Amino acid sequence: MNRQLVILALSAVSAHCFAQDAVNTDDDKYKVLLDNACVRVLEYRDQPGQSTHQHQHPAFTLYALAPFKRDIELPDGKIIHRTFKAGDVLWSPAQTHIGKNVGTTPTHAIIVESKPSGLTLPECSGKAPT
Repeated sequence: MNRQLVILALSAVSAHCFAQDAVNTDDDKYKVLLDNACVRVLEYRDQPGQSTHQHQHPAFTLYALAPFKRDIELPDGKIIHRTFKAGDVLWSPAQTHIGKNVGTTPTHAIIVESKPSGLTLPECSGKAPT
């Protein structure tokens, strides 16, 4: 039994360690709006029934531009059900997940990923990628 627990724990850790960047796994859904030393700002869009591949985010803030419903599947199999109204804001610690639009409306959100930097404001200024 202890061996099974160790294998399960290592599987969860390795899933997090090997999960990829969301922009790489789902470039049809994520668009980078800004990337500098302090934050990365993403626009996310999908349609009802669509899912992402497993990916990871550092700590982030999500701002819902439209109402949507989604399920978030964590590496341990836990499912988080989320419902957003336009204007809702969510903060989340870093996580690895698969997201699925389980509603009847498209998802449209802005995601601001935090970067541990300790930098000052001038070092964090930046423009949208070209």
